[in-house]
Amino acid sequence: MSKQITPAAALLAAVCLLPFAAQAADELTAGKNLATNHCAVCHTFGKGEPAGQGPNLFGIVGKKAGTAEGFAYSEGFRKALANRTWDPKLLDQWLTDTQAVAPGSGMTYFQDDAAKRARILRYLSSLK
Repeated sequence: MSKQITPAAALLAAVCLLPFAAQAADELTAGKNLATNHCAVCHTFGKGEPAGQGPNLFGIVGKKAGTAEGFAYSEGFRKALANRTWDPKLLDQWLTDTQAVAPGSGMTYFQDDAAKRARILRYLSSLK
């Protein structure tokens, strides 16, 4: 015997989930704003956009470190991150202290606020 969801039940579920969807959208917007304010001076985020002073960050999660086309990585970066793939854990470490992850890297950034890092990471993870 199969159970079907009534239209009323579906509507109730949608109404109940709306605040969560709105909160997720707000968090993504907050992450985008942080990334724009903290990272856009050097990085681009759009698919196919050229590198700036730093590499384009579109699709960074799951990408092998140091492989962005059109960008020349520093020796310190290449040495420290050889054969590493950007995942949320590595990106969190990177945003906490780039020089601790890759001493001698051309990038210097320190974000000690875990909530801000999480928002930036959520935004970067959405760039697919």
